[in-house]
Amino acid sequence: MRKYVELMKEIERQLEVGTIRGGQRLPSIRDMSLRFACSKSTVIRAYAELERRHLVYTVPQSGYYAVVQKPGAEQAREQAMLDFSAPSPDPELFPYVDFQHCLNRAIDMYRSDLFTYGMSQGLPTLLHVISKRLADRQVFVRPERITITSGIQQALSLLCTMPFPNGKRAVLLEQPSYHLMIRLLVTHRVPLRGIARTEQGIDLDKLEHLFRTGDIKMFYTMPRFHNPLGTSYPESTKKAIAELAERYDVYVAEDDYLADLETDPRSDPIYAYASSRVIYLNSFSKMLFPGLRIGAAVLPPELQDTFGLYKQLADLDSSMLSQAALEIYIQNGMFERRKQQISASYSERLLRLNRALDTFNDTDFAHHVSVSSGSHTHIAFSVPLHIPTLVNRLQKKNIVLKPLDPFFAEGFEKRPLLKISIARAEEERIEEGVKLLMDEIKKMAGRQFIKGAEQL
Repeated sequence: MRKYVELMKEIERQLEVGTIRGGQRLPSIRDMSLRFACSKSTVIRAYAELERRHLVYTVPQSGYYAVVQKPGAEQAREQAMLDFSAPSPDPELFPYVDFQHCLNRAIDMYRSDLFTYGMSQGLPTLLHVISKRLADRQVFVRPERITITSGIQQALSLLCTMPFPNGKRAVLLEQPSYHLMIRLLVTHRVPLRGIARTEQGIDLDKLEHLFRTGDIKMFYTMPRFHNPLGTSYPESTKKAIAELAERYDVYVAEDDYLADLETDPRSDPIYAYASSRVIYLNSFSKMLFPGLRIGAAVLPPELQDTFGLYKQLADLDSSMLSQAALEIYIQNGMFERRKQQISASYSERLLRLNRALDTFNDTDFAHHVSVSSGSHTHIAFSVPLHIPTLVNRLQKKNIVLKPLDPFFAEGFEKRPLLKISIARAEEERIEEGVKLLMDEIKKMAGRQFIKGAEQL
């Protein structure tokens, strides 16, 4: 047995029996090299492999720590469901010691600001940090043009209900689209228009017609890593949307919720082409954890005062403690490191997913889309498979997927689609899961074909 493997197995044993507990700092590289009579590079290799397996994580300038495990985690892992539906990383893998440090530091640094009202727009130091980050995405904006919200969801709620200078009322959504945005519009009785979006994008002639005749105040779109499709618009489409928005006095709410996963440096947001008509929305939830509830909205000047008023009436201030901790987390380089880790992990998982789909999807009625970045893709069916039945059958095989009916507004065609997310899918089980998925799809399609033939 190679030395680094021996070292790994010993640490795994101590984790299993509880000698090393979740959150506990592991011995230093120097101590481990002396204890096991090996080189420091051997210890580093063992720790790196354990980190890749999500058993340990590093804190810069501090060392390696054991990941917190739930009771019975090892047994649960053997019986675990393969989750192809989750949109966010596994919370058990979040380096909570890092953020705990940032929270404590935030209380020390901002204690006079944390317990008062008066910063509805957001913590000024965080606004400056976000302004610099956005510039890397070709979103050049001064800090005073940014408003911190309690996640993107709050920003969408305010935008849907507040009046716009163009005097229009309806909101246009891609179909399918973010399911909570659909529920938001229906709940507030905001007129809803829809335009089909597929792997190929949207019909720009149809978009122009709707902009011209549909009383559209705002077009809500996810140009990058669309939810639930996983696809992105080409630059030509983004430029066309920007030009049409300017021509027909329509605002574009650009939800760039997964921008941190972009690997193409030439991919710019719609905002880069029409900043005067684009509301740029970004969140930290998918890279950190949903409970952080911090989003950032970049608004055209003529919308900012109204948006600020509606926000202040809704919640006075977004959590100052969360904002302060996030600012420190970013400034200390922790967020960038977290982003690189997730991006690398997702890239490897997507590669495995694409390979598995190419291998096991040999049908002519189920079309899968290969994506190289982001967190998910989809399968589109040319036969009318009953997706809820498929989901239930897969659940019995320990594979979690969700029907996409809620992603379509009432009255619009609910196309047979299946979203596949790798955010929480175990890398080593992706191939196994895809094989089971495709086997079940073929069985169901075969039964429907036979049933159809019998009816003829």
